[in-house]
Amino acid sequence: MPRASWIDHHPWIVDRTGDVPLYRQVYQQLRDAIANGAISPGDRLPSTRRLAETVGVARAVIVTAFELLLAENVIAGKVGSGTYVADDLPHDLTRRRRRPSKSDVKFDVPPHLRDGFLEHATAHDDRPFATGRTLLDPRSAKVWRRLTQRAVRDIGPIHLGYADPRGAADLRSAICTYLRTARGVRAEPDQVIVTTGAQQAVDLAIRVLMRPGDEAWVEDPGYPLTTRALQAAHVRLKPIAVDAYGIDVAEGIRRAAKARAAFVTPSHQFPTGVVMSLSRRLELLAWARERKSWIIEDDYVSEYRYSGKPLSSLQGLDDAGRVIYVGTLNKALFPGLRMGYLVAPPELVAAMVGTRYLTDRQPASLTQAMVTAFISEGHFATHLRRTRAAYAEQRDTLADTLKAHANDLLDVRVPDQGLHLVAYLKRHRSDIRLEPIARQSGIIVRAMSRLYLAGTPRQALMLGFSGFPPESLRPAAKKLAALLHSL
Repeated sequence: MPRASWIDHHPWIVDRTGDVPLYRQVYQQLRDAIANGAISPGDRLPSTRRLAETVGVARAVIVTAFELLLAENVIAGKVGSGTYVADDLPHDLTRRRRRPSKSDVKFDVPPHLRDGFLEHATAHDDRPFATGRTLLDPRSAKVWRRLTQRAVRDIGPIHLGYADPRGAADLRSAICTYLRTARGVRAEPDQVIVTTGAQQAVDLAIRVLMRPGDEAWVEDPGYPLTTRALQAAHVRLKPIAVDAYGIDVAEGIRRAAKARAAFVTPSHQFPTGVVMSLSRRLELLAWARERKSWIIEDDYVSEYRYSGKPLSSLQGLDDAGRVIYVGTLNKALFPGLRMGYLVAPPELVAAMVGTRYLTDRQPASLTQAMVTAFISEGHFATHLRRTRAAYAEQRDTLADTLKAHANDLLDVRVPDQGLHLVAYLKRHRSDIRLEPIARQSGIIVRAMSRLYLAGTPRQALMLGFSGFPPESLRPAAKKLAALLHSL
């Protein structure tokens, strides 16, 4: 039989008021379906009686349409078996099935989507030292399975219709309570909007705040997806250097004092890992307050600080309502969860909610139910304690092994926070050249020099340690050291 999805779900168009006979209309739709590949050579067609019922016409209409197709050798009848699409279709029909060649379709790919963007965006690699990996230990996995089964078992009216585009009220309340306690965020649940991750939250901020031609500060080096999202919105980027104290606010004011917004990662700068100093934070907030500009604070790995007191958010210091706080649960739990959030100043909530509604309607209700239970029943806090200890051990294993075997070739910076470390290359080696060589050797390194926009690139390797047990990190680090020595 032809693909049931086509025969049963094709929106048969039958115009009983026009000049084209019904049999001709049915014939043309069948012929087009065969020409376009919806019905394939060798497929058995339904009986004329069944097709007449499906289309809603008399059986004689279908018989006449079949007769036309038989005359053109598009279909063939087999005695006692039925009617089939011909295996050897006419040349004029098969010519329509040809896929468009590259010369048939012309499209100028925007600059922010070129340069291997698709390959990088769809890449998945579980070899050391791939970044973005997390750990779901057996205890958390067991809890997650139980909560998933409960959510599916208890599926009810809330899942059978559309809901609040901000996200479920109980989840927003749980997130708000967590942020107040852990990050010093000042907010009410009505200011929280649940997203599919930090990237969607940043995109919402761009859609609401930015217009083509507006200027925006971005960290240099900085997070490439934020840069590309701003480029897609035709925002004029103003790369601002990052030093040991975070983004250089004074430089930003000199270069673009009237910028509409600043996109920053103050608690763990991506990719360098530096923490923005208190004086820089206050300076940035003062600029935003005076210029009526906005600050988008991406707090993407705030849960993972391994020494000292937890850092307070930039938003918690804001007394003028100029900071949009962005967070994610994809790093704290697992990337496949696809859940993040933003905290909007009260004046922006309506615009943010409306934009979220237009782009993605609402978050998935079943996932929200699972995450709400995971947080409210105390599993999230215990999960963070366990993974924080595991990641600290993984970080130390990687750093110690590299220092022991490649200290003359690498300047390893051990971060107090985050899920990757940065190893600066000595002896003028190229991080970009090392990427493919390391991959061929079975390890993944990420060249940090690619992430610079205007400043002089520093040659360094970004090495992820989260989600890799020490027994796999040690030999991988030794392999990287041997590779560096061989070059």
